Amino acid sequence: MTNIQDRERRARTIVIESVIRSRRSIRGLEGPPLAPSEVESLVALALLAPAPHHTQPWRFAEVSPARRSELAPAMGEAWRADLVADGVPAAQQERALARSRRQIEEAPTLLLGCAVAEGLRVYADDRRRRAEWTLATHSFGAAMQNILLAASARGLGAFWISAPLYAQDAVRAALDLEGSWQPQALIALGHPTAEYRAFARPTPELGRHFVRR
Repeated sequence: MTNIQDRERRARTIVIESVIRSRRSIRGLEGPPLAPSEVESLVALALLAPAPHHTQPWRFAEVSPARRSELAPAMGEAWRADLVADGVPAAQQERALARSRRQIEEAPTLLLGCAVAEGLRVYADDRRRRAEWTLATHSFGAAMQNILLAASARGLGAFWISAPLYAQDAVRAALDLEGSWQPQALIALGHPTAEYRAFARPTPELGRHFVRR
């Protein structure tokens, strides 16, 4: 490797690590919505994520403001049923549901990510079937991280909403999605508000999260 190549590699490494370290889940978002080309560019980067067996087990849908008026209450009713079953007090239910509805309806741009089983290997036993689906969801997480990191590098704000995973049937019905699409998460995208200030992350505790054997 030449000195020029080495300097270029080091420069790329610094940029990549800086983006990873500086990314935050920014919930204070404002418009305007992302341009269609911006959304498509972010999804194109998501499609570069590693995946099992050379598959592409992800699907994405940009949710328009008009469809959110169907999506938010449908998800809310599914969540309310769980909250009632868990014995959560009514006032707490209303606060949680109102916050969730605001996140969905007020996001300048809203992306839904789904996982699909297309191309996954089919096994007779349940153990390997579960493992195969887990491979797809691992890959889905990598695709979503690509979007979050790219958005951060572009100066955008974004945060992950995991609620669709708990209301898959409601999400599919509200957005008229194919039955093979298994909703996993939403990403809200926009521009950080002027008041936003990044919080300082604590230094990672490797001793707690990492061992050698």
